[in-house]
Amino acid sequence: MTTITNKNVLVTGANRGIGHALLEEALRRGVQQVYAGAREPFTHPDERVIPLVLDVTDAEQTQQAVRRVSTLDILVNNAGVALYDDLSDRAVLQHHLAVNLFGLYGVTQALLPLLVRSRGVIVNNLAVAALAPLPVIPAYSISKAAAFSLTQAQRMLLAGQGVTVHAVLTGPTDTDMTRGYDAPKASPESVARAIFDGVEKEEEDIFPDAMSQAIAAGWQSSPAKALERAYTAIAAELHRSS
Repeated sequence: MTTITNKNVLVTGANRGIGHALLEEALRRGVQQVYAGAREPFTHPDERVIPLVLDVTDAEQTQQAVRRVSTLDILVNNAGVALYDDLSDRAVLQHHLAVNLFGLYGVTQALLPLLVRSRGVIVNNLAVAALAPLPVIPAYSISKAAAFSLTQAQRMLLAGQGVTVHAVLTGPTDTDMTRGYDAPKASPESVARAIFDGVEKEEEDIFPDAMSQAIAAGWQSSPAKALERAYTAIAAELHRSS
């Protein structure tokens, strides 16, 4: 069983919403340090918090942030963007991919040597929209589906290096990002608790709220999950024979 206590954690998008709730929950669980990434500078009264100016789309900022991280056990890729659209503007889709897919990829790759060294954990905060597109935010849904596929690929490829990768498939959560979406929403605090509970229980796919929990069993028994397990077995065999 994984534990958060006494670990070094980095959370992107840590200044608000689910990211801020994850920061506070990590502190409550007794982490050693939390590197808190955000696009704008911010402060925190707890001396265990090390703020990092980190726009995940900025490669130079990413490298500057990495240089400040000496040891890392858990990376939580939480930073994201969600804009209402109808797929009529290519630039909106590109922006979502830049943040939600390539930003996640870039931060992970930059920090991967530290995670390999610690045999650490990657947590990618995605959305149930990764499984089926939500019509009011199709560009967001597409980017999260791509990030989910990236997460599954990371899980297969990094297992041989001792790195565990989790996908978090959140339903609607009461944050600034969903302010215009009229639906029952979970609190960021309850989602953050469920995310770290899932990490500690070593759940590959974490469904952290009531809406997402309703589809969890169906996902675990789905043909798509069975295919992922089959491909994972192939990846493991390739690693053993290399």
